[in-house]
Amino acid sequence: MRRLWRQYKGLGIAILVLTLLGLHGFAAPLEQDTTDVFQRTVFDTRNDLELLADQVLGVNTRPQGWTGNISVDSLSFVADVWLDNELLADAVFGEGVRPPEWIGVTVTVANILARNVRHDLEIAADQVFNGTTRPQEWRGSPLPTVRCDRTLQNVLTVINLFYGISPTTPESALNYCLAISAEIEDDLIEIIFTLPENRIVPEQGIVDVRLDLDLLTSTLFPSLPQGYIGDSARDNPSYNANILLDLETVANQALGVGIRPPGWSLSVPSNPASAYLTLRRNLELLADATAGLGVRPQGWLGANALDRCEFNARTLALISRINYPNFTIDTVDVNAPDYCAQVTRLVNDYVENPPELDIAEGDAEEVRRFSAESDYAFAYLDVAATLYMGTMPGGVPFRAVYRNYGESTMMFVTGSDFALYIDVRFTNMAETVFRSLPTFNGAVPVAYCDAYWCSGPGPTPTPTGGGPLLQVLLGQTPVAPPNREELELTKQLVSWDYIRVTYISDNLGARTAQVALELCPAPAVDQLDCEAVLSVFDNATGVERPVISQYNGLNVYEFRYGYTQNLLIESLTLFSNDVWINDPTIR
Repeated sequence: MRRLWRQYKGLGIAILVLTLLGLHGFAAPLEQDTTDVFQRTVFDTRNDLELLADQVLGVNTRPQGWTGNISVDSLSFVADVWLDNELLADAVFGEGVRPPEWIGVTVTVANILARNVRHDLEIAADQVFNGTTRPQEWRGSPLPTVRCDRTLQNVLTVINLFYGISPTTPESALNYCLAISAEIEDDLIEIIFTLPENRIVPEQGIVDVRLDLDLLTSTLFPSLPQGYIGDSARDNPSYNANILLDLETVANQALGVGIRPPGWSLSVPSNPASAYLTLRRNLELLADATAGLGVRPQGWLGANALDRCEFNARTLALISRINYPNFTIDTVDVNAPDYCAQVTRLVNDYVENPPELDIAEGDAEEVRRFSAESDYAFAYLDVAATLYMGTMPGGVPFRAVYRNYGESTMMFVTGSDFALYIDVRFTNMAETVFRSLPTFNGAVPVAYCDAYWCSGPGPTPTPTGGGPLLQVLLGQTPVAPPNREELELTKQLVSWDYIRVTYISDNLGARTAQVALELCPAPAVDQLDCEAVLSVFDNATGVERPVISQYNGLNVYEFRYGYTQNLLIESLTLFSNDVWINDPTIR
């Protein structure tokens, strides 16, 4: 016991404090079942711990210092289970030796300590039983997530707390933790790519990775390595894969064939956001390994040290930044060789024992989380969308208060001079945030509008009293968009940087511009012969964007500043799915 106390002196003090403060009240005897999930979990952990000790040490044989505490009403019950689990781990792995995935004590919070002990006990059992097979008497945990690593468990906790996301991966999945990670990946990507501090267009981010890779390569070598592909047309189906191949070529040349930094990925996902994260991380790891930690060539476009870190760790850090106002990772040295390990430890410790927000802080945080902007949303006085008040201009800020029930996409929002119902699909609010809004649950909020853009109530303004946009809002079937498969047989797909944009006028208040568009067969420059855009179909609304006017024989359209996707922009022989509109400060 004295030896173990010396080995875990700092942790021992934490456990002592935890015990004195009181972990949890237990009132059930060992033989009696309990309906409390926490009590049952720790009760079953003690049972399985003793079962594994019998297997490893022999029946009724225990090491010196073993508490054997089975008194569930003892204040030290959870702490004693942890202590005995560590003593057993010494016998299984060797004194003081633990596998990398071992968690141990992290914070002095009873349910977190109990979770960690169960996680570590399963690791020891895997070692003893040579896999996940268990004796018939093994009770296990009612929560299959306890087998997952610490960061993933905490990610699952915060996305449920702040966004109401509850994964449905069955416990019988072949690799449960890998399967649940895959299930939540799209939700996590949506969350992190819509955070105010992390607004990244994945497609542009990938282009930046290519530019940075070419810059690094030219810095490292007097000439390009043999087999280096270099930049290519942005609409090349192999564009992302070619970046990965060039990363491999540079790594082989600079580090040695087959030698890669820890965390390197050998494949690139098809999803643009996932592809960006994977390629950027590989590149940052390669730059650290070749140019030096934190050393980058002049003109480097990547600027986020978190890009070096594992996906779940960076996600947890970003979510914590936005949902815990006082959380920061700025104290971690970005040039430290263990930067990601420090960030991972810091954010996990924080979310496992976050400070309690006072009422004012909590209210301010909720306002920030549920704030977003309109994207020309139709606004109504009623949730049924029958009393039309006007179109909320693009960029108008609001705070969402309630969402409608079930699969409805309507929500009640408030601003400085309005309180109305709009459709979340015509805003920049992430679906994950929308789904975490409370439902009305009997509330009947008062709707009004004093904004300059309100002119109702009246019918939705469509030529026939109906129309595709209204059908979308009311949950009916919208008009079918142009057939993309047929389009690909007759026209060539180009990316947003192949569009020549002529700026006609700006509406700074609404953050929109009227522009004439041309599609080009190569990245757009003034000297290139390009084709006039004939039509713009908006897949989000199910209607064509209206032609505002004509300019030198070109159709003029209105778009918000920034990146707009889910479009079909057509010229005579070309088409594009997206467009980028610069605001006046960067033209």
